This record gives sequence, structure tokens and C-alpha cells, in this order.
Amino acid sequence: MSYVEKTQADSSATGAIALADGTVFLGHGTGATGIRIGELCFNTAITGYQEILTDPSYASQIVLFTFPHIGNVGANPEDHEESSEPGSDAALGAIFREPITAPSNWRAGEGFDSWLKTRGIVGLSGVDTRAITRLIREKGMPKAAICHQPEGNIDFEALINAARAWEGLECADLAANVDADTSFANAEQLWQPAEGYSALTDGAYHVVVVDFGVKKNILRNLASVGARTTVVNGDTPFEEILALKPDGIVLSNGPGDPAATIERSGDTIRAVVGSGLPILGICLGHQLLALALGAKTMKMAQGHHGANHPVKDLATGKVEIVSMNHGFTVDPATLPPGVEESHRSLFDGTNSGLAVKDRPIISVQHHPEASPGPQDSFYLFRRFADLMDKHRAG
Repeated sequence: MSYVEKTQADSSATGAIALADGTVFLGHGTGATGIRIGELCFNTAITGYQEILTDPSYASQIVLFTFPHIGNVGANPEDHEESSEPGSDAALGAIFREPITAPSNWRAGEGFDSWLKTRGIVGLSGVDTRAITRLIREKGMPKAAICHQPEGNIDFEALINAARAWEGLECADLAANVDADTSFANAEQLWQPAEGYSALTDGAYHVVVVDFGVKKNILRNLASVGARTTVVNGDTPFEEILALKPDGIVLSNGPGDPAATIERSGDTIRAVVGSGLPILGICLGHQLLALALGAKTMKMAQGHHGANHPVKDLATGKVEIVSMNHGFTVDPATLPPGVEESHRSLFDGTNSGLAVKDRPIISVQHHPEASPGPQDSFYLFRRFADLMDKHRAG
């Protein structure tokens, strides 16, 4: 038998979230209708929900927002989807404490509920988000099924069984589902209040971004330090990357288990490492780089999801507040000689960055493009540009 958390009268429930252990929370459905199945995680950000829910790193996940009021400022077309591939997978579902209200912001182009429908995201409000957050903290991120049934006909047992039958994220190469099918170029720079997204006219560098689910603001940050980019997917042979004559290579963020993705893209990444070219790894790209260098990764119990995470740059001693979104981490105990920890989470001491001794290779676990989140880590793109300058100088 399942345990149903009665967050409201059963007769008025139009949505639910069912966990694989049999727990069911009832609430009000919103956004798209139907059922979505994935891993349930919580995010502590208080804004930036449009960027969060379009982040390809959230593929096959359902995001619970710990901040109670989500959606108040609506959605707008200027805050473009973070996915570089239109229609690619990102978050499947979203959970809120309070119902979505009408937008109250001068930039709003549509209501958040309407935007969720357009994206195909199933929403659920009116549930005890603090209780679910505690559950995740104590037991880890569960397999879950979320539904929105406007007529209220919710089959609890079917939802629970669907959650239990889902294979989960471990051993899943989800990056193969969210990367761009064909290569493309980017010269769009960071958004500015006066002119919006302007184009880079005279790039100082050419960077190849290996796409595992790259966020658009990573590309814009690269453009803003003078790098025009060519984005290629993770199946691209190294010879094709080298033929593009890059000054540097970025291994992008993305979803899924890095140990599964390295099976597909390992040859390319190891060749990139051996090329001597400057490399910047971000999130999944950081984990893939670590695996290619000989380290190991592991699944986290609750992961890191939010825009308020303190991370220490061990080289400078600076503490920065960053955006994070990952459920796997690099095991620092497995780092081979010459590979050093460069950043560390001050929440739990987990690894947040690497540097390779005497080689132009750096990587970070967090999302330095600040979409959403603080801009404390923008300097990493300048640090990467400096590596390309030094490499050119010989």
C-alpha cells in the first residue's frame, strides 16, 4: 500500500508526485498535462527558474524549488532557453509550494503556467516542499513520477509502479540525447540592458566547444572574452576537431552519468588531452576530463542544485558563490599525479575543480556562466583566454 501525503482534499487534487518507495504527495497540477518520470532533486535558487528548467543538465529530472514563490515574474523571450539545441530535453517536471500567480514584471512576455505548457513541463503546486526536501536530504534523490490530470483521475499505484520501473540516471549516457545534431557557430555575446545580445565582430580566438548539453550563456561568455565558437557534438572524432584549427577546446556541461558518456566520447577526449591545446571543462565536461586523466567519479546522495553554493579557489584563496547542478562528482582521492584539485565546495568538501600541472588544462564542477546565479566565476573564461594567449606565445 502506498502512503499518501494529504496536502489537500483528495477530491480537489489535480496533480501528484509519487516516489518509488510508495510515498505520494497530492497537489494542484499546472503546466503540461500527463505523466513524466525521472529523478527528483531540489534546487535552492530563488530566481532564474526559466534558465534552470531549460538547462540540458536537468534531462530526466524533476526539479523541486525550495523557495516557496516561483513564477511570479512570468517568462520572457529575451531570457532565451539555455539549451543550444531547440526542443532538446531538459527538466521534465517542476514542483512549487505556492500556486503560480499572474506575472508582475515589466519584462514578462507570458505567464509561467503558459510557458510550462509550451515547454511540455508538468508542474505541481500546493505540496509540502519542505517535507520532500527533508526526505531527499535523508534518503537521497528518489525515482519519481509526476502527473497533472485536470479531471482529477489519478492512479496512485500506477504512478508508484512507473517510478519503480524507471532505470535511473546511473549508467545513463543522457548527453547523447541533448547535444546538437550538427555543428554550428556562435558569436553572440552576453546580454546588456541597452543593446541586448550583441555580436562579436572581431574574435581574438577560435574555440571548439564539444557539446554534451552546452548552455547558451557559456557560448556568450566565451564570445565576451573574444572567442568565436564552433560547437560540435560529443561523437566528433578528434581529427575533425583539429581540422577546425582551434586555439582552445571546451568540454561542456550536460546530464547523466559521466562513466557512461566516457564510453562513447573517451577516445576524443583523451586525444584532446594529449594534443597540448588549452582545455576548459565545465560540469559534466569537468567529470569527463577527470575520467580521461585517470580519476574516478561517483554518484552523490542529493547532489548540488542551486545558485548559492560557496566554492573556494584554492590557488587564490577566494571564495565565490556559484550556480551548481550535478548529481555525480569527481573522487579527489583518485586523482593521478600531476592532476591537482583547484576548487572545493565549502558546503560538503567535494571537488569543484581541477588543474593539470605544467599543462594548459583547467576545469570546474560548477556553472561559471551564471545562468542562473551570481557572476563570481566569470573570471574563469578570462583565465581560459590567458591560457590560450600563453599557448600561442609558445
